[in-house]
Amino acid sequence: MELDQLIKVARGEEKADLLLRNAQLVNVLSGEIHEADVALSGSSVVGLGAYEAREVIDLEGDYLSPGLIDGHVHIESAMIRVSEFARAVVPHGTTTVVIDPHEIANVMGLDGIRYMLESSKYNPLSVYLMVPSCVPSTEMETAGSHLTAYDIWPLLSDEWVLGVAEMMNYPGVLEREPDVLEKIRIARHSRIDGHAPRLTGRDLNAYVATGISSEHECTTLEEAQEKLRLGMYIMIREGSVARNLEALLPLVTPENSRQFMFVSDDLLPGDLLDHGHIDHIIRKAGALGLDPLLAIQLATINTARYFGLNDRGAVSPGYRADLVVFDNFQDLNIKKVFRGGQLVAQDGQLMPGVFTPREVPLRSSINVAWIHPEAFRIRAEGKRAKVIGLTPQQVVTQRLVEGVKVEDGLAVVDVGRDILKLAVVERHQASGNIGLGFVKGFGLKRGALASSVAHDSHNIIVVGTNDADMLKAAVEIVKMRGGLVVAADGEVLATLSLPIAGLMSDKSIEETRAELDELETAAQGLGCQVDNPFMAMSFLALPVIPELKLTDKGLVDVTQFKIVPLFEG
Repeated sequence: MELDQLIKVARGEEKADLLLRNAQLVNVLSGEIHEADVALSGSSVVGLGAYEAREVIDLEGDYLSPGLIDGHVHIESAMIRVSEFARAVVPHGTTTVVIDPHEIANVMGLDGIRYMLESSKYNPLSVYLMVPSCVPSTEMETAGSHLTAYDIWPLLSDEWVLGVAEMMNYPGVLEREPDVLEKIRIARHSRIDGHAPRLTGRDLNAYVATGISSEHECTTLEEAQEKLRLGMYIMIREGSVARNLEALLPLVTPENSRQFMFVSDDLLPGDLLDHGHIDHIIRKAGALGLDPLLAIQLATINTARYFGLNDRGAVSPGYRADLVVFDNFQDLNIKKVFRGGQLVAQDGQLMPGVFTPREVPLRSSINVAWIHPEAFRIRAEGKRAKVIGLTPQQVVTQRLVEGVKVEDGLAVVDVGRDILKLAVVERHQASGNIGLGFVKGFGLKRGALASSVAHDSHNIIVVGTNDADMLKAAVEIVKMRGGLVVAADGEVLATLSLPIAGLMSDKSIEETRAELDELETAAQGLGCQVDNPFMAMSFLALPVIPELKLTDKGLVDVTQFKIVPLFEG
């Protein structure tokens, strides 16, 4: 909208396009809820108060808030295309997301990033992007690409790119690795998101001093408080696996609330469909005792201002007309969603014709060397081995040391003690690399689970009770060009095909969810005791989150940040 036209409408010299009458305005700028009429023209809010308009909608006392913003999300983790993600979250009041496409970037490099940018066009959702900083996240795994500062620098000039995404390689920062420091230098005038779980003391001071300004990996109040005191913005994460809201919310006060925002990070289709998105976090925060107005602030203006999105996050003259209408704070029943002044969703459904999904071509991402049956054998090199211990609802793991069961010189699964075999099969360069180890916590009694979703390099990860079923599941992944598999007794029991980079389905979110539910039911039938087992499994290959992880190159002790022997002696 041209400035002279905006001024005319704001002064009442010309009619507004739309007047939202009788609203209870959630004013995140003044910190109050008050009665207001809100006038819109084009994509902007032009004024509060009495206006004439071509169209009038009487909100009849419903609440009117800014559109909700997710400050850190990996759309790939929902295993659906961008258009399907938009279809899922917009009716829940989300009008803007800031994505980190490092999942697809680790598989397909710049091609993957461009795919996400192109797929984001012409959707009823504003999709901004933070350029992945860690492709690969470390040198202790084989990824599908290697992006240097030189590679990502041109992307920072794109209008939809806001900065550099989570700097997971915090040891690389502290050890002054040249390429890591160069990525920080090229982004010094934009935002650099952090990722440094459990980092403390002088090392944390050094990390923050570089200009890295946010953290979404806090799991305890003490950790978040230390980082808050150093000026970091705390992204309170509530996703499908990592759920930190309850632990961190007591730290939020009216005095420091500007330093907090809500993010989802990783969400599964079932959680999106059953619970919603940022609206779910607001509801839960309210139930835990956070003032409703502060909850809205953490989901709107705080996130917008952190990222420099100064045209959104509030309802005020000149701001973008991204708006949400709801009837109460307890249920947060969202009745209408406006994006850029256009009604895009109503009563839980997108309005007809608000977008046309784009089909963006992408090559296959599966390139696996022939897997031999004996590839999953582990030769016993001692009586005790390091075992990855699952931590419920967290992406961190425990470092366990357990006695291993040995048969014919081979270390084997011990189902009775829930010590299962874990394998990571390299799938980008057909190198033949297969990392082998043990994991405790899944509870499988028979069969195997496999997935091409394994953060961050997304090699094929397999957990199982026997080598034959592990092989069967891994081979099925290759046949599908990526996906999730449950196998037992030599048969494939359930699958979910993920042909887009081995990460995303080409089906609807409802179809994807149904197939994922079938997989989880099949996994439970094999004795699995983990909620969301495939998402839990996907983080077992992430060598930047403590304590033990497994990559295609071997077992990683994250606290030492190096590959270590499997056996203790």
